Amino acid sequence: MTKAGEAAAGARRRPPAVQLGFLWGAAAASAAALALAVPGLVSRASSALLPCPVKALSGIPCPACGSGRAALALARLDLPSAFASNPLFTLSALLFVLGGLGALGLALSGRGVPEPRTLPVALRAGLVLVVALNWTWLLLDGR
Repeated sequence: MTKAGEAAAGARRRPPAVQLGFLWGAAAASAAALALAVPGLVSRASSALLPCPVKALSGIPCPACGSGRAALALARLDLPSAFASNPLFTLSALLFVLGGLGALGLALSGRGVPEPRTLPVALRAGLVLVVALNWTWLLLDGR
């Protein structure tokens, strides 16, 4: 490649933060659009859901039990059912889509999103506590 070609290729390259914003935004928009655009997909997917193997073997729900039902409820825009099925998954999915749309807006403005860094110990401990509370909810709810 010539020097002029290298300069032109380099000039078009976006910073990693902007690329990350476009990637996150595209993934979030695609997930939301797929769920909302294909009317029969939700009913076909609900009949194909397999039971949780952990619960089938032990009788105890795993921390992710209800995530499939929650995803299908989100696709139907049924937030109460989604939160009842698995609150943490539902909140995470909503934050993923809303954050992705925000990241796409930042990427379109040329700012992008910062690259992920290691979380502080207190925040990691808080996340473990949130997962434990979600699992407690699933156990008490009899999922």
